[in-house]
Amino acid sequence: MPRSNRPRRAAGKAPSGRGAGRTGGGKHAAGPAPELDLERARTGIARRESAPDGEWMVRLISADRAGKTYVCPGCSTAVTPGTAHLVVWAEDHLFGAAAGLAERRHWHSNCWTSRSYRYR
Repeated sequence: MPRSNRPRRAAGKAPSGRGAGRTGGGKHAAGPAPELDLERARTGIARRESAPDGEWMVRLISADRAGKTYVCPGCSTAVTPGTAHLVVWAEDHLFGAAAGLAERRHWHSNCWTSRSYRYR
């Protein structure tokens, strides 16, 4: 019979460990976990794209989270509220990542994918 690597229980003590008679306290006793917003989790993370014109960070903004009007640098028309679009900024900006983030632009998804790399 194989040996167990678990320590033996002392006689007369209550079992301890996961789910063994916990009544509260501890770090997990705050109540039920909040419901996860999958749309926000999926769109809230920026992805890195490499292109001939540099390294870019691209974040998807869903239609329900788009609340302002922006001008797309690709077609010079409005990105209206309620339109899914991309927020793009330079990762390899000459003056650092903070300057690239400060110069972020809102693009139509199709304008970003069909750009000719002249917008730098």
